[in-house]
Amino acid sequence: MNKEIRLPDEIYEFIKGEVIHLFAKLGIKGVPISGYEIAMAMGITMVPYSSLRGEKLLWALEKENDGFFLEENGNEFIYYNDVCRSFERINMTILHEIGHCVLDHRGIDPDVEEAEANFFAKYAIAPPVLVERVGANGPGDICKYFFISLQAACYAWNYYRLWKRFHYAYGGYTEYEMELLNLQDPA
Repeated sequence: MNKEIRLPDEIYEFIKGEVIHLFAKLGIKGVPISGYEIAMAMGITMVPYSSLRGEKLLWALEKENDGFFLEENGNEFIYYNDVCRSFERINMTILHEIGHCVLDHRGIDPDVEEAEANFFAKYAIAPPVLVERVGANGPGDICKYFFISLQAACYAWNYYRLWKRFHYAYGGYTEYEMELLNLQDPA
């Protein structure tokens, strides 16, 4: 596995905006965030590994153990490993693959594209502004509200704490954070 690379700040901001734009476009209004529902709403065909047999299953496992996005003949597919995987891990995998699709990755720079898709999934599953909105007091609350693993909740909690320092230092929500909050509380 390659070491996670640090992306430029403007790329992180762009990805956050793309996540919120996607939520707004699809009418995602609450937590927990379901990668499966988002993919279905986007018209992506979902293919669980458990539905594959023989050579097709071997092909999928050799391509990627957790899952992958494939565009073929104008159709989009997310293949995901649902065998011996928790719901939380499957959901993160699907969100990661949606990130590849939304960010229009073409395999030009795989390390950068993986870092972007990882961040897309991390941000989509538990946006810090929603962590604040639910009043989370630690990783346990994040697990409860966002239906993610304890490990992912610890990452989300640390990210939330960094976000909170930045948020209070610079005062106010970004436009995309306000858009997300407005989706949660339609007027």
